[in-house]
Amino acid sequence: MKIYILTDLEGVSGVARWDQTGADTPGYPQAVRLMTEELRACIEGIQQTDPQAEIWVWDAHGCGSIDFERFPRGAKLINNMRLKPPSFLDSSFDALFFLGQHAKAGTLNGNLAHSYSSRNIEYIKINGLELGEFGCRAALAGSYGVPTVFISGDDKAIAEARELVPNIYGAQVKIGLGPQVALHLAPEDARDLIRQVAAEATAHIHEIEPFVIPGPPYKQEIKIWARTDPVDYLLRGFQQIDARTFIKEADRLEDLLI
Repeated sequence: MKIYILTDLEGVSGVARWDQTGADTPGYPQAVRLMTEELRACIEGIQQTDPQAEIWVWDAHGCGSIDFERFPRGAKLINNMRLKPPSFLDSSFDALFFLGQHAKAGTLNGNLAHSYSSRNIEYIKINGLELGEFGCRAALAGSYGVPTVFISGDDKAIAEARELVPNIYGAQVKIGLGPQVALHLAPEDARDLIRQVAAEATAHIHEIEPFVIPGPPYKQEIKIWARTDPVDYLLRGFQQIDARTFIKEADRLEDLLI
């Protein structure tokens, strides 16, 4: 079995404030430790079900979120880097796992909710469906026939995932009470839950269908906040249709902002 784990930082138990998520913020070192231990638990769960699993991990948080000295044996790491989609994900994988995921921008009481950029993006739609980071990347995996089978994070992120993948295995490690406040499980309880649910997800991978957006073509619409510079979107091939809205059409999801 071959599994791809995509990690983020905002969905980790004990991480709830923006001053924990940037490399120069005071709470960042602790947040990295918390994430790394949740990753160790996730991989332990996978290995309980399949000791021979080939596990790839991509550290997908903007400035990184994994302490490499604590990276678990038996897995391999794609180091933090801004990678061009599909970030080495392809049809050779049996499943995609999301660890430490947050809800999409605009989610009521979603803890640290945003879509790719907490400062620049108001929403993202593909073929008319509003998606966050989970939905975009689950759809990308689905375009290769890869199912998304596991997510950990707050209750809002898991609810968002289940709207797209109803039988996904979710490890709810906190309840979002607002943009920067949550009700958290104790770290060891969160890790126990992640380990258990990751093992269950691994055992039932073949019961979950890939999330697929009908296409091609694919039409992506992005609305930015008013003070965002549009140049980056124009350089990516988007067309500007009003002051804050950009669209792009493509035959492959990996050619969009995803």
